[in-house]
Amino acid sequence: MAWFKRTKKGIQTATEDKKDVPKGLWYKSPTGKIVDAEQLEKNFYVSPEDGYHVRIGSKEYFEILFDDNKYKELDKNLTSKDPLQFEDKKKYPDRIKEAEAKTNLKDAIRIGVGKSKGNDLVVACMDFSFIGGSMGSVVGEKIARAADHSLKNNIPLLIVSKSGGARMQEAVLSLMQLAKTSVKLAQLAEAKIPYISLCTDPTTGGTTASYAMLGDINISEPGALIGFAGPRVVRDTTGKELPEGFQTAEFLKEHGFLDFITPRKELKNKVNLYLDLILNQPVRA
Repeated sequence: MAWFKRTKKGIQTATEDKKDVPKGLWYKSPTGKIVDAEQLEKNFYVSPEDGYHVRIGSKEYFEILFDDNKYKELDKNLTSKDPLQFEDKKKYPDRIKEAEAKTNLKDAIRIGVGKSKGNDLVVACMDFSFIGGSMGSVVGEKIARAADHSLKNNIPLLIVSKSGGARMQEAVLSLMQLAKTSVKLAQLAEAKIPYISLCTDPTTGGTTASYAMLGDINISEPGALIGFAGPRVVRDTTGKELPEGFQTAEFLKEHGFLDFITPRKELKNKVNLYLDLILNQPVRA
């Protein structure tokens, strides 16, 4: 005889009362590996099973790069306007408000200034979660102000790129940021203040065509997608099949577009090593 005997028939549980496993306890990598979320966080958001680097935002990069996660954020309330009165499926200001509410960010980049291994560092870090990390006027302006802060205080600059390209809702104003940011980085070069570019997954479009490839040292995380146009567009334009691994960090390093590929757990030490070597100063332990 069964240990349990149903005494009532037709019992149903409302959907809202059903108990599921809480979200966020596990992460499944693209290769199918299952990782405990807490373990993933402790491992710098890199899957210990296959080394896959999970996309993270400025909050996590600041935690990794700044000593004791202490930093001052510059121009944190800078927001986009709508000079073109752009509207597609929704009005641009509505899209901005929706992104702000969803991400708790003001735009696709944040600027932090703090100590990294004891020395001052300016970090400009993009957030892909805000409209695909698209580069608009705010992104360009904040990078320009980050460079100005570096120039004024003689502090090295690190830009962490993670972008789907230019923000179409700002049209030519977005494209102008390519020249604007490039000029500012040229001023840093003239002043002999180091600038390191870190390309993460994905770094594409106008971001790649400007500041992401202008570093004194250009580095990337393993497996990152880096390119200008997408593979399909390149294939259709050239009429040729693309080589295996095209637009991955490893392919670009092999062909001279990157200097180093740096795993995330080594990022803080490697960035500061590069800075010590560029500045010809004693290497910090």
